[in-house]
Amino acid sequence: MTNIYFIRHAESDKSVRDGRIRPLTEKGLADRTLATAFLRDKQIDAVLSSPFKRAVDTVADFAEQNNLPIELVEDFREQKSSKGMGSDKPDIYPFLERQWADFTYTLAEGESLSEVQGRNIAALQEVLTRYRDKNIVIGTHATALSTIINYYDNTYGFVDFMAMVNRLPWAVTMAFDKNRCVGIKKIDLFA
Repeated sequence: MTNIYFIRHAESDKSVRDGRIRPLTEKGLADRTLATAFLRDKQIDAVLSSPFKRAVDTVADFAEQNNLPIELVEDFREQKSSKGMGSDKPDIYPFLERQWADFTYTLAEGESLSEVQGRNIAALQEVLTRYRDKNIVIGTHATALSTIINYYDNTYGFVDFMAMVNRLPWAVTMAFDKNRCVGIKKIDLFA
């Protein structure tokens, strides 16, 4: 059995517009210890992450305490935002709802949910092959993680995505028998 512990990043500083280098806030740095505490007894074999700073920094506390390197996986990155569309825009919610209704929908220069899901699942399949029967942590993002969940549970949609958007950090455990997902569990790290 392979266990994947997805850790959605802690609170980040949205005043930094470049998503690749956006750091965690002071609250985010403090809250990442919730992920560390959750992972402490999971006998983790490897730590992987999106290359985006906020995802790396969220799992870094655990990795450092356990002397594990963090392997960056480019395809675990967050969705490329459509031109002029960002989480600070008032019209973002109708756009997001439309994307969840039509996984191929996007605006100029952005990625559709289908594209995000495709590259994240391809990266996950490689991880499942390389780390079969291991316990793995993956530092990730809201949209990326939500499309992974949706791939294995097609009932997971816009309402579920919106319910977790403000949960920072957030964890999801997935169990795999070879490449077949046999269980998904959402974890409230604040409980």
